[in-house]
Amino acid sequence: MRWFRVGGSGPAAEDATRTSRPVGAERDPRRVTAFSDGVIAIAVTLLVLEIRPPEDTRRLLHGLLELWPSYAAYVLTFLLIGQMWVNHHVMFDHMRSADRLVLLFNTLLLMQIAFLPFVAAVLSSAFRSGHGERTAVVLYGLSYGMAAVLFNVIWEYARHGRRLLAPTIDPAGARAISRRFRPAPLWIAAGTGVGVLNPFAGVVVIAAFIPFYWLPIKGEIPSLRRARERGSRD
Repeated sequence: MRWFRVGGSGPAAEDATRTSRPVGAERDPRRVTAFSDGVIAIAVTLLVLEIRPPEDTRRLLHGLLELWPSYAAYVLTFLLIGQMWVNHHVMFDHMRSADRLVLLFNTLLLMQIAFLPFVAAVLSSAFRSGHGERTAVVLYGLSYGMAAVLFNVIWEYARHGRRLLAPTIDPAGARAISRRFRPAPLWIAAGTGVGVLNPFAGVVVIAAFIPFYWLPIKGEIPSLRRARERGSRD
C-alpha cells in the first residue's frame, strides 16, 4: 500500500518524499493511546479533589451553595478533558503508527492536560473570592488553547503525505477531521479575549465550545464505512 503520493522525479521529488516519511522508528499507536488514557483518567480524577468541603458545618447548606464556582469549574473542565479524550481517539484510531515526533507532540499534549486540574482550581478560587477573575480566565484559556494547538499539530503532521495514516481513513475523511480541529484555537482565543473584558462571559464562550466538539465529525464515518467495505471485499 502507498501511504503517500509524489509526482515527478529528481531532487524536488526526492525532497517531497523525504518530508512525508516518519521521523525515527515507528511505534504501535495502541501503546500511545493506552498511556494517554491513563494520564487523562488521572487528570479528571484530580479535578474532584480540588473541591474542598465547607469547614463550618453549622451552616452547611450555605457553605455548599457558596462552592458553586468549584462545581462549575469541575463540570466545565471534566467535559472539556472528556472531549479531548474522544478527539485523541479520533486521531490515533486513524494512525497506523507513531514516530518520534508524534510521541514528542503527544507528550507535550499530555503535559498540558495534566496541568488542567490546577488551572481549574485557580479559576474556581478566583470566582469564589471575587479577585483575579480576569487573570484566572486568561490562564484557563491559554492552557486550553495550547492543547488545541497541539491537537492540530499532531493531526496535520500525521496526515501530511499520509505519513502515518491507516487505510481506515481516506483523504476526504482526513480533511473532515482537520476542519473540526482547526477552529478550536481561535474559538478558545476568542473566549479568552472576551474574558479580559468580562470574565464570566469569557467562561461562557469557552463553555460553548463543548456541544459543538461533541458532535460526530461528518466525513469520518463514511470514510470508516468505505474502509470496512474494502476490507470485506479483500
